[in-house]
Amino acid sequence: MSIEQHKIKVWDFPTRLFHWSMVGLLGGLWWTADIGEMQWHQILAYVLMTLILFRLIWGVIGSETSQFSQFFVGPKKVINYALTNPKPTSLGHNPLGGYMVFALLGLLVLQLTTGLFATDEIFTEGPLIHLVSSDTASWLTWLHKTNFNVILGLVVLHVAAVILHVVKGDNILKAMFSGYKYVSGQVAAPVLRSPWLALVIVMLLFAGIWWLWLEPVVSFL
Repeated sequence: MSIEQHKIKVWDFPTRLFHWSMVGLLGGLWWTADIGEMQWHQILAYVLMTLILFRLIWGVIGSETSQFSQFFVGPKKVINYALTNPKPTSLGHNPLGGYMVFALLGLLVLQLTTGLFATDEIFTEGPLIHLVSSDTASWLTWLHKTNFNVILGLVVLHVAAVILHVVKGDNILKAMFSGYKYVSGQVAAPVLRSPWLALVIVMLLFAGIWWLWLEPVVSFL
């Protein structure tokens, strides 16, 4: 490590917790669907829905490096970044990483939305299935299953990109655990919001989802 480098905190605790919780929940959702534990699948889906809604809100009012405005750039800047070597240092998400965040969040929103209308045609139905016809429900169920494979493909691509960064000496994986990065020169530390604000948001969202849909599923168990 160069003596000119210094350590600054770039990722707040809520963002890091969201990241690793999403990893665990996606694994749990795949496993519960694979073994037919659909009640648990629904519970995990509602927890993930809470976290996704939180992340969308946090992307607007949260810490500086978590705000969408900080890493949403035009296609030209993404192409320039991809073609530039060596890559410029980014405090938060680099331009390619930012696009990956939007892609994953978009696909997860689609996954959770289609799940509200999906059915296994045996015991389990989404809470909004009564709003659509049986043909539409069948199509949304197909889309729900197919979209998950697309999500898995993006996850594999994301993991490969992280490994490439680590191999090249930019340990972004460690930064997502600790929240800290080592940077060169005089770089101002990003503004990080209080984790208590994040906790309040999550609790309010979870209470709303519990009241709407989750309590009946838990009671059934």
